[in-house]
Amino acid sequence: MLSSLQRLATSTLLVLAMPVNAIGISGINASLPDSAAFAAATGLKPLTKHITVSACVFDPLGSNGPINQLVKDVVLEATRWNVTLKVQSFPDERVASDEFKAGRCDALAVSTWRAKQFNNFTGSFDAIGNFSNYEQMKTALRLLHTNPAMSALMISGDYQTLGVIPVGAAYVMVRDRKISSLDKASGKRFAVLDWDRVQRHLTEQIGAQAVSVDLTNFGTRFNNGQVDMIAAPAVTFLPLELHKGLGSDGGVLVSPMTMMTASITVRRSAFIKNIPDYDDRVSKVREFALNYLDMGFELIDRMDRSIPKKYWLSMTAAEQEKHDRTLRQARLDLAKTGYYDVRMMKLLKRVRCHHEPRHYECSLNDE
Repeated sequence: MLSSLQRLATSTLLVLAMPVNAIGISGINASLPDSAAFAAATGLKPLTKHITVSACVFDPLGSNGPINQLVKDVVLEATRWNVTLKVQSFPDERVASDEFKAGRCDALAVSTWRAKQFNNFTGSFDAIGNFSNYEQMKTALRLLHTNPAMSALMISGDYQTLGVIPVGAAYVMVRDRKISSLDKASGKRFAVLDWDRVQRHLTEQIGAQAVSVDLTNFGTRFNNGQVDMIAAPAVTFLPLELHKGLGSDGGVLVSPMTMMTASITVRRSAFIKNIPDYDDRVSKVREFALNYLDMGFELIDRMDRSIPKKYWLSMTAAEQEKHDRTLRQARLDLAKTGYYDVRMMKLLKRVRCHHEPRHYECSLNDE
């Protein structure tokens, strides 16, 4: 799934070129428009002046990975819009981000968690407990990409978030089914990415033991029993063989810890100087890309269903409420420190309450 969504993400970063042929979602039958159809739908035309764009893209498998292979299609399509796209793929998104920060690429495609350093507003979209279902997430994404008021908030200095792409829910996976909710995790070893302040805060809040891991070893450490719990999207379940860690006694909490996205970030100065109608192109590309949002969520749902039913751990109503309150408190704590942008917190709550107006949080005014 990640490769397919990254394809959409990488396509979005072109802004001016919009390689529509590269938006295909693997495994879903759809007739996608070619460049001419995209141009007709948006009114955009290839640039009159040739430009070169450099992009740093996160691919866990590096230059030989699936994302990098798909990027080749994007590169080819870009030439039809008078753009030369030079792409560097990195197996470590920290390195990709550092390259972008150092000015060695004009655009960046990484997780929204990692892109948070460039725009705290959009970077707060993946806040812990942000959504309880994909319909809420879909509403928020449409609002973020089409509401004119959001456009200015997606710019921070010379950095601009072009698009936020859904990746899927991050579920808590446990080796012992007795840990059927977060409040039962006291004393358990929870895998925490060494740079992730959110996971560390949550671990402290529930009384669990934080064990530092990175993206290359968290699955292995779970499978080997070195940690009792991890949080991961369904897309990792099969590739990392996480069923080995679950064994016969483990399970997956059905209520997500957060819903994850990827972000496309650009350095505005690298584009504006060569593209007079840059902002207009950004707006039209965002609106057009949303036509494929449902296809992306269909694939995310397929990934969720790839986890066998026997592993899913449902919660009682009381457990669910306590779970929600735990995530909410962590979110409030982090917003108070400035880690989360309070404007995004208000937006996310507005969306949640639009879908579930009777939820207890909708009568509260502390977020």
